[in-house]
Amino acid sequence: MGSHTNSQMSIAKALDIAKESQNGHLPPTVNAILERKMADIWQKINSQPNTYVMSQEEFAVFSYYRSRYSNNRVASDAVSRFWSNYRGTDSTSSNASTSTS
Repeated sequence: MGSHTNSQMSIAKALDIAKESQNGHLPPTVNAILERKMADIWQKINSQPNTYVMSQEEFAVFSYYRSRYSNNRVASDAVSRFWSNYRGTDSTSSNASTSTS
């Protein structure tokens, strides 16, 4: 893990490492990646509090930090919007309705 730098580690990999951490102590690189991404997500949500819809990756990060925002209406609404717009991970599902001939 010490060989990873911020530019080399993906958000998904950082989340995997964080979720595997039983004691909550994250390696500094993982913590920095996730904190930076969470700050970016929260800025986007706050800039469009009634309309911003998180991507799946953003939602995964947000879910990891969800307890920070447990009593926050803007956060709760953002989660609701995500689920209202969620289409699943199957990339072919969005094409299914257009390929009916």
